[in-house]
Amino acid sequence: MKPLGPTDPQRVGHYRLLGKLGAGGMGSVYLARSDRGRTVAVKLVQPELARQPEFRQRFQQEVDAARRVGGDWTAPVLDGDTEAATPWVATGYVAGPSLHEVVAHTYGRLPERTLRILANGLVRALRDIHAAGLVHRDLKPSNVMITIDGPRVIDFGIARALEATSEGLTRTGAAVGSPGFMSPEQCRGETLSAASDIFCLGSVLTFAATGRTPFGDANSAMTALMLRIVQGQQDLTEVPEGIRPLIEACLAGHPAERPTLDQLLEATEVPEDDDEPWLPGALIAKLGRHAVELLDSEDPLQAPPLPAGSPPPAMPSAPPTPAPPSAAPPTPTQLSVPA
Repeated sequence: MKPLGPTDPQRVGHYRLLGKLGAGGMGSVYLARSDRGRTVAVKLVQPELARQPEFRQRFQQEVDAARRVGGDWTAPVLDGDTEAATPWVATGYVAGPSLHEVVAHTYGRLPERTLRILANGLVRALRDIHAAGLVHRDLKPSNVMITIDGPRVIDFGIARALEATSEGLTRTGAAVGSPGFMSPEQCRGETLSAASDIFCLGSVLTFAATGRTPFGDANSAMTALMLRIVQGQQDLTEVPEGIRPLIEACLAGHPAERPTLDQLLEATEVPEDDDEPWLPGALIAKLGRHAVELLDSEDPLQAPPLPAGSPPPAMPSAPPTPAPPSAAPPTPTQLSVPA
């Protein structure tokens, strides 16, 4: 977690920001606490997206849908305001690092037993997401959080809001997703079904097992990665033999050839008498320290102030300039569920 910078807001809605967890194509994510003391993650939308009425309308729809997702394997959507000058959404905070951080920086490749239990938890998360009528569209290691009692999936369905923007899928046919963790149909800009998430699941499990995607380095040129995905040029040679057939099935090129979630649940079921921790001991110890450090944060972390004359904080005091009347969508309603 990074300190709040001079341009970061101090409060968003009912939430006091404590530090910055990260940033991406949609906006910035902050660790925050509600007035009632609940720890949450607050995502603040980028100002340039906030100025696009179509994005706001789609964002409202996707936040409403995401709030219907239940179960124990996702971070619940708690609150939000899509009419604010800078739209935001608050989700339950998952006290753990991402799968990407665990594999790339903290621990390394996960053992086969852990991989199978990870797969089972992710399948259960996808089942809950799909039951709410959503397709995740951006399942990747940084959207999988690792906790002592299992994985949690975040940011489900929200990526769809980007498709309504001037740079999104509905305008240009460009794919919305993350290089190396996209399905062939996503790369081709086609309509996505739940089977797209299953393909991405195979890529995520490959990363957890090997430290890379099935199609090479995730930092490779996006066009090269997408070409290998579309042509089915995956490399699973370093994946443990016991879980390789499951991943191969998920990575089938045609959506209809991929396994269903029920089939994956059966293939990854954990024996009822297995009481051992799902993670290696060394990783459990690190997770414990990680959770204590973040949840003990009481006062906001502050970065040094900006020099005089620098721009003001990121929460604008006035709403963005509206689009011409002919382009304006119906006004979305405000979310108002307290945490």
